[in-house]
Amino acid sequence: MRFFPDLHYDAKLLMASRGIRSFAFSYLNVVFAIYLDQLGYTPVMIGIIFSVAYLAGALLTAVWGYLSDRYGRRKILMLLAVLTIISNGIYIFFSGLVFILLAVVIANVGAGGSGGGGSGGGPFNPVEEALLAEKCQPENRNQVFALNSFVGSITGSIGALGAGLPQYLQEMRGWTAVSSYKPLFMLTIIFSLILLYVYSAIGEEHQPQKTEKKISKATGVFVTKMSLLSFVDNFGAGLAGSLVSYWFFLRFGVELRSLGLLFFISYFLAALSFLSAPIIARYIGLVKTMAFSHGLASMIYLLIPLAPTFKIAATMLAVRSYFAYMDNPLRSSFTMAMVRSTERGSAAGVTSLARIVPFGISPTISTYLMQSVSLTLPLFIGGGLQLINDVAFYLMFRHIRPPEEIQQPAVERSPA
Repeated sequence: MRFFPDLHYDAKLLMASRGIRSFAFSYLNVVFAIYLDQLGYTPVMIGIIFSVAYLAGALLTAVWGYLSDRYGRRKILMLLAVLTIISNGIYIFFSGLVFILLAVVIANVGAGGSGGGGSGGGPFNPVEEALLAEKCQPENRNQVFALNSFVGSITGSIGALGAGLPQYLQEMRGWTAVSSYKPLFMLTIIFSLILLYVYSAIGEEHQPQKTEKKISKATGVFVTKMSLLSFVDNFGAGLAGSLVSYWFFLRFGVELRSLGLLFFISYFLAALSFLSAPIIARYIGLVKTMAFSHGLASMIYLLIPLAPTFKIAATMLAVRSYFAYMDNPLRSSFTMAMVRSTERGSAAGVTSLARIVPFGISPTISTYLMQSVSLTLPLFIGGGLQLINDVAFYLMFRHIRPPEEIQQPAVERSPA
């Protein structure tokens, strides 16, 4: 890999696993709410299912992050791959509410799971980030995390095109509306088996903790600030973005093939932003890059509900994707830099918890507003909350510089 000639072999394996996971989960993220609609669930019930998925994911994400510090990160990643297989098996054979809820709780696939655009990760995320951080040096950490997100977004963009498979099976093969979605779940099982193989080949340099260890005060202060901001940001994101494919489906009556193409373009542009993020951060700083790029994306989101046609709204969403996800690898890298190496899994788990919990609340509110008040109101509220978060993040962290910007080791720096 010429772009990173000194890239650790295990980092390459982690990036490969991120690509496989994003490819498989991206098409499920596009179609899952529509699949539930085809099963006969109301918008509010779909919102409740998403809420259960996010709340369960929030709890389990923190648990997996903590357990990965104690018992080893590779083992936890392999366990998560097994749970993904079980979850998709439930989708294939069952459609009752109890089984759907059980499946989303087990692995969050399709509802609150790993974002195909490199923006998500679900329960995989804190464990993967902590393990990837072991394979980096401070001077190349931003680039490695950005490249990891780039791989996830590129493969996710290709995977999003798979969202059109149910429509193809219905129109060309005569499959029923419900059965046409089943092959997507089967494909995810196959990809999860490949994930198991990849994870088994990764070396575990981290020494698992066998004794009880509390998180340090400096890390606790930093994580608390990041978590509070993440809660506001992701409450808004849950209102505006967690069901965005479903919003396009309801607002414009878009077919699955068009949605797949839209998210292919969005994820592709997100991938480009991941590569440009560390370059921009090198010139204007990490905090400014995160705050300004996400702030611009939030302003675009406020304009999407005003779009009169699908083409205009889709164009705005695609452009927004370039700016909206630029901060994701930088934020992960920032967190890994500002905490001790032995606390990375726990820190990533807690910050992920703060991101996912509001997602557990907002989909139910969002679908209620869509069904009972206004289809566009959730996007206005969500975009506004995200913009407030962007301003607060900049004001809170504008004087904080990660180790690579002051050229001193992370352990010498006390997060403020």
